[in-house]
Parts: sequence; C-alpha cells; structure tokens
Amino acid sequence: MRPKSPDWSRRLPDETPMRNRTAVPHVTLSLGKIGSLIDGLGEYSTQLGHHVAAAAPLWRERWGVRFHFHLPARWIGLFGDEVGYLPVRPWQSRLNLQPRRHAIWHALNQLGRIPPPPGTRHAVMTVHDLNPIYHDAPDAAARAIDQLRRRLSRFDEVITLTHYVESDIRRHLGWQGPVQVIANGVRDLSQAPRSPVAALQGRPYFLHLSRMARSKNPHLLLDLAALWPDHALVMAGPDGSDSRALEARARERGLDNVIFLRDIDDATKAWLYAGCEAFLFPSQTEGFGLPPLEAMCFSKPVFLSTLTSLPEIGGTAAAYWPELDAAAMDATLRAELPRLRTRAAEIRAHALAYRWADCAQACLALYARRLGIEAGAPP
Repeated sequence: MRPKSPDWSRRLPDETPMRNRTAVPHVTLSLGKIGSLIDGLGEYSTQLGHHVAAAAPLWRERWGVRFHFHLPARWIGLFGDEVGYLPVRPWQSRLNLQPRRHAIWHALNQLGRIPPPPGTRHAVMTVHDLNPIYHDAPDAAARAIDQLRRRLSRFDEVITLTHYVESDIRRHLGWQGPVQVIANGVRDLSQAPRSPVAALQGRPYFLHLSRMARSKNPHLLLDLAALWPDHALVMAGPDGSDSRALEARARERGLDNVIFLRDIDDATKAWLYAGCEAFLFPSQTEGFGLPPLEAMCFSKPVFLSTLTSLPEIGGTAAAYWPELDAAAMDATLRAELPRLRTRAAEIRAHALAYRWADCAQACLALYARRLGIEAGAPP
C-alpha cells in the first residue's frame, strides 16, 4: 500500500509565504477541448478540479500560488471564484500562448493536442489508458501511439491511474521519465436521492453501464441475457451510435428483456445500482474502471473480465470471467453470485478505499514537490 500523501489542502508546511517573493507561481489544470463532463474523463476532471479549487485559497494565502483552469468557454466558472480561468482557443493546438508564464501546466488527459505554453517550467500529463493498442487495427494503433509519444515529448512527468497503465506507458511509449500512479476516487451514491425506473419496479435485473463501445464487449451481455429470460438486462449509458446500434441488434434478436436507458442522471443511476442483482462489466480495455467501483459502493456483486486494469481495481472483491463467451460467463455468474451476496460489507469497504480527496492530495503533493515547497526551496 502506498504511503499517504501529506494533506496539502489542509496542513501546510511552515514555509516563507511565496507572496513575498518576486515571482508568482501559476499552476494550471487543463481540461483541453473536453466534450463531456459525465463520462470517465469528465468525472476525473470535475472531481479533481473541485478538490484543487477548495485548496486554492490556502495555497494563495500561504505561498502566493495561483490556480487556473484551462477549459472550453461554456464551463468558465465551473470551479468557483477562488481560481482563474483560461478559455480554450482554436489556435492553441499550434501555439498555446497564455498571458502569464506557468510554473506547472497539468494536462488532465492525453487526448488533447494543446501543448504546454512556451516558458512553462514543469509540464505534467495524466495518461488514462493506452486503449488503442488493444482494440484498434494495427496501423491505427501505431498511429495513435506515435501521436501520443510526440505529445509526451513536451512533458516531463506523467500521472496515470493504475500500475497496469504505467507498465503500458513504459513498454509501448518508451517513456523514461517519472510516472506517478494516482488512483481515481469513487463517488458514493448510495446515500444520494433515487429516481425509480417504472419499467423495472418489482423485476429482477442485471446492470451494465458504459459508452457501449465495441471495446466494452456489450454484445456478450446480449448473449448472456438470452440465457436469463426471467431477468432484465439494463444497458445504461450516454446516447450515441454504439448504444443505438446495440439496441437495434437486441430487437432483431427478439430480446425483450434487454432495456436501454440513455443519459441518466445521478438519481436514476443510484436507483439502478441499489436494485440490481449484479453489475456486469466484461470490458476488453480499461485504464481504470469507475462503474464497477460505483456498484460496489452499494455492496453489489460485480463481475469483470480479467483484462487490462480490471483485476487491479476489482481485487478480491469482484468475480472474474476467465473466458468471454456466453456459456462460460453464465456458469461463472451462477456459481459466484451466491458467494458474493454474502460479502456485502467487504465489497463496499473495498470501493470506499478509493477517495477523490486522496487523489487530489497526491496531485497537490506532486505540485508542491515541483514548486520546491516540500524541500523549502524557492520554486
């Protein structure tokens, strides 16, 4: 287990206030051209952003550090009034000119093509996954990896979410620089308001929540649903071509027990988690895997593939499908479901160990180290 990082948002070292120094350290967290705040990248950005923004007044008062968020103009103000905002501009993918020099520029995902501004002292990127190498065609995967390698050449430190992805970064990108593994947190929705789904009341159901892209293996769950006609299978996630194509496929097969729900809010999500028999997640590629942990917060049995980072996240609190075909998955589900129902407290405790506050504190500790705060050196 990693040692806990100092609580940089609350307990501050006895340092000379940086406001008395000539240079004002500016730290920017860049969301880039992020398109949604309700998927995994959006959850990471908003949760980390809110925690860092909460620490901003203390950092400004004690050290003079100014935090900023670089994001699309429609989300300016998202993190409150104690931080600054830098709008994303179309030309920044070529030359990211900013009105001030940055001590730290932290790109919160690897997808954006916006480089750190000229003169940035320390540039950090969070790499969430290297999924293209697992599901893209070889030529497309090679292009994606080459593009990421070129983007990373402008950064001097990487944050990633699991040791599995750290290994991928070393192996496939040839990255020799420092990598910090900082796990995501999970929001505990078990105490949140709940909004029922009328079509499911009084009916047993299994739950799957994802974008339903091919890499999530949602088609395997249709095969499994055919073997459980007395249970509904709820497929929940954002509206999109993948979800609509999968629904059409289910209808063609006459699977009336498969129910699709799109763009659900937290209240509906909480109700679905609370009432499901089990959460099913046979994904082929994951850099982390938030939905399984969300389900575990409700003490629910969770079934995962053995691929990529999922065993690292699920640990001994989940059950795993060693083979991804309907017959083998069905056998595992029937054998493991009764056992997992007896481990409710352990399952919930496993999920609650992943805290966004810990994620933010670890990132703040990285900023502190880069600014020289830990060692008492000037930034």
